[in-house]
Amino acid sequence: MAELRPEDDTRLSLMTQVWRFLVTGGLSAIVDFGLYLVFLRLFASSWDASEDVRVNVAKTLSFIAGTTTAYLINRRWTFQAPPSRARFIAVVALYAVTYLVQVGINHVFYFQFAGEPWRVPVAFVIAQGTATVINFIVQRAVIFRLH
Repeated sequence: MAELRPEDDTRLSLMTQVWRFLVTGGLSAIVDFGLYLVFLRLFASSWDASEDVRVNVAKTLSFIAGTTTAYLINRRWTFQAPPSRARFIAVVALYAVTYLVQVGINHVFYFQFAGEPWRVPVAFVIAQGTATVINFIVQRAVIFRLH
């Protein structure tokens, strides 16, 4: 696939970007949540660590996989931006912040809903939703604003 040139700038509308971001986010959330469940199960049966540590490590690993998926698709499809080292570094910094937000929120709600059979998906959705809003706003307004 050919890279976009500045003269090819046909920036997508806000609504198109929102829909593409949501589709990409949905796919990335499937990757993230699927791996989160796998890691939770794997760590529960094979790793003698506290539940706090297992939950946070599982969420960290799944977050990395999900956000990598999101970045690769969003850069090309949603924001139609060519590769850029500076943009990549900015996205890594943004994801570091949203990582802290997402893992923190997931941790709080995971333990807040202790004993409830639905605690894993509800904590995940609350954390993921918050991070998604932050990511879209910063990526559209700052990182991919000019390319």
